[in-house]
Amino acid sequence: MNITLRVDATPSAPALLLRPWGEADIGPLVEAFRDPALRRGANGPMESAEDLRAWLELQGRGWVTGERLAFAVLEDHPGSREGRLAGSVVIKRGISGQGPAEAGYWTAAHARGRGVAPRALEAVTRWTFETFAADGLESINLLHQVDNPASCRVAEKARYEFRQILPAQPPSFPRPGHLHVRRAGSRPDPGCEAPGVRRLRGAWGATVPAS
Repeated sequence: MNITLRVDATPSAPALLLRPWGEADIGPLVEAFRDPALRRGANGPMESAEDLRAWLELQGRGWVTGERLAFAVLEDHPGSREGRLAGSVVIKRGISGQGPAEAGYWTAAHARGRGVAPRALEAVTRWTFETFAADGLESINLLHQVDNPASCRVAEKARYEFRQILPAQPPSFPRPGHLHVRRAGSRPDPGCEAPGVRRLRGAWGATVPAS
């Protein structure tokens, strides 16, 4: 898929480039998943090149079916090739395309605390609402376990409002969780500056509005 999103730099963090995953990402993924925190949150093994190749094939199939739209998040330094892998954002949709979508993300250890996750999540959220507006997409859910306050902060910064506490659903969701929701057309709170997202066109024919 020929889709690329770029997010402006901040005073403390580089610009970001977001695009679908590819074969060249196996090495950076192996490095990222040396982090025990990422391995604990993975739904399956993510250690060997074979594990990650299978995971990349899953991401590719998701773009074909439209059910799982996963973006690699990379640092974007002017005048250089793609920078270091900083994280991932994924949008999951049902087979019918009806009802709310669901957002998920992770951040590489070296990139945490620099505003990568909320800026990347904001960019993908905007792209998703514009791309699927004709399908009637009205909301995107974000779920995280109650013992993950960092995800709560990311959700709030990306304007996903807290709605309710959800019961545990082992084994995929072993502890109670928080449900956050972002609705189409939501605006930044007064005094808040939304991350800058450059207007680009991809194969899905959607554009991401600049701030």
